[in-house]
Amino acid sequence: MTGQERSEEKSECMSLSPMMEAVPAPPESERVCVFGTGDLGRSLGLRLLQVGYGVVFGSRRPHSNSSLIPHGAQVLGHAAAAQSAHLIFIAVQREHYDFLVPLANQLKGKVLVDLSNNLRKNQYPEANAEYLQSLVPGAEVVKGFNTLSAWSLQNGPSDANRQVYICGESVEAKQAVIAVAIKLGFSALDRGFLSVARELEDFPLQLFPQWRLPLRIAIGLSAAFFFYLLIRDIIYAYVTQSKDISFRIMVSLANKVCPIVSLIMLSLCYLPGVLASFLQLYRGTKYRRFPDWLDRWMLCRKQLGLLALGFAFLHVLYTLIIPIRYYVRFKATERTVSMIRENRTTEFDTTTAWRGDSYLSLGILGFGLYVLLGITSLPSVSNALSWREFSFIQSKLGHLTLLLCTAHTYLYGWNRFLSSSTYKWYTPPGYMLCLVLPSVVLLLKLLLITPCVDRTITRIRQGWERGADQRNPKDSQPLIP
Repeated sequence: MTGQERSEEKSECMSLSPMMEAVPAPPESERVCVFGTGDLGRSLGLRLLQVGYGVVFGSRRPHSNSSLIPHGAQVLGHAAAAQSAHLIFIAVQREHYDFLVPLANQLKGKVLVDLSNNLRKNQYPEANAEYLQSLVPGAEVVKGFNTLSAWSLQNGPSDANRQVYICGESVEAKQAVIAVAIKLGFSALDRGFLSVARELEDFPLQLFPQWRLPLRIAIGLSAAFFFYLLIRDIIYAYVTQSKDISFRIMVSLANKVCPIVSLIMLSLCYLPGVLASFLQLYRGTKYRRFPDWLDRWMLCRKQLGLLALGFAFLHVLYTLIIPIRYYVRFKATERTVSMIRENRTTEFDTTTAWRGDSYLSLGILGFGLYVLLGITSLPSVSNALSWREFSFIQSKLGHLTLLLCTAHTYLYGWNRFLSSSTYKWYTPPGYMLCLVLPSVVLLLKLLLITPCVDRTITRIRQGWERGADQRNPKDSQPLIP
């Protein structure tokens, strides 16, 4: 740096307001520097101030930016700010890294934390952090904090956004960054060397990565049953009876598709656990990995359950609007008038009343437990539960929910399967098809909870292996005093 540049930096520092100059300078170990006065840089600086760090902002225009920074921080030129702290957060985009090249001497031995992200994957040949390291080879570059937004930094870590991923070559540099993350209330995870930086930079670009498979299943099931029911209900009536009931697509058809998809997806939440138990029984050990497809299936059970709950909500809403539909009111009025004209009455059927009330009661209980499962899957709620409490709700109450919803559907069908008119064009109704999977899951679960099978499963999960005694006969011999 030339003498003229140094004199300019000195004049910039001396021309700061008296309030800025009056701020006591904390020791360098408790002072950090932030390059960048944008939303992310200011939010990070504010959080650092709140937990007790001294914060110095480095800016190209310290005079014009001094009004934007949090109260209690200092704004200096880049060179002066770089000399004031050992740990420096780079909160600027990669396109503006060039200003760091003339500061190579001031940044030598410093820890630079790269917070940048890209607009798309593979935008540059190398990761931003690796590019930053090549510009300032004398510094220790650490990638971190790039998965946090300005909003999450301002409001503090939430239960769903506590994780901070970091990577770098220097263990000491990473430890310094981890210490800051922990003091800010985050949980830091060391992902390894700087070569992992590209993976970390791709994290914010991912759009619902864990929801893709569940969404595809939900869309596929919805489309399949929609067209299936469209053919059975709407097209069948038009072809065989010349009736145009296409208006029923909007509510009646949707109110059939939603519960069918909801029940199937709820079954898909618990089927992988049942399959995993039978696989452990077959292998006689828990020390062998599940197949990759089963692993991926089990990892997306939460998303499958939440989507199932969403379809159940839609089913409830569609059901609530049934009495106010024009078609329903017209049919009820027409039937009443017809009975008056014919001077005809109907007797009260106790069996039908029992069936209807039981059907509604099981639906209400099942939906209530459905909502409970959804609430306890939220991180803010699940973190307040012990593992035993969480397992009891998600496993035992979850299977009870599946049982109630399946019984609700069986009562809906009742004895219609005995009538030939139910099988339009020799096809079964949609509710009958959706009962296959939950019935299979419940039967398999019933086998697993029988005492003899449950005892074996418990032993396997506690570490017992079938055939271990034969392989190690000495382990099974009693000790002789």
